[in-house]
Amino acid sequence: MTVDPTAAVYRGLKRAAIDFVASVPCINLKDLLLLVEADPAIVHVPATREEEGVGICAGAWIGGRRPALMMQNSGLGNSINALASLDQLYGIPLLMIISHRGGEGESISAQVPMGRLTPALLDAMEIPFSTPRPEDAEGAIARAWNTAAVEARPAAVLLDITFWRGG
Repeated sequence: MTVDPTAAVYRGLKRAAIDFVASVPCINLKDLLLLVEADPAIVHVPATREEEGVGICAGAWIGGRRPALMMQNSGLGNSINALASLDQLYGIPLLMIISHRGGEGESISAQVPMGRLTPALLDAMEIPFSTPRPEDAEGAIARAWNTAAVEARPAAVLLDITFWRGG
């Protein structure tokens, strides 16, 4: 049975009761962002840069929301300081849904260096992450939010090109 990867991620967000999403555009996230934008139970705030999204989500958490940031891994480097000096320092949970570009099958060579470095950067920042297949995405996203909330820190779900092609 083939699982629709976009629908699986959306169901994971709903299962985690995410009610606030900041996003930076990515071609792989476009259909998911349309679902989020159409959901009256989720406030969606587009951001111009990833670190701006981190700050917006921190404010949402302080305001009583359950935030997620949707972005491409190329922007992870942009957000490192905000993640460390805001979320990690003050114990603010954040679910990051990251389109992981630059792996096998990547057609844009400029994506490859950051694609290779992304898991190591998350490890270095002590941000737990998973790389689920579409059939596991719903549960992985709910678990990532639970980790973020219980441990009061960011957690990430990396979704590579094979994920978006159906595993």
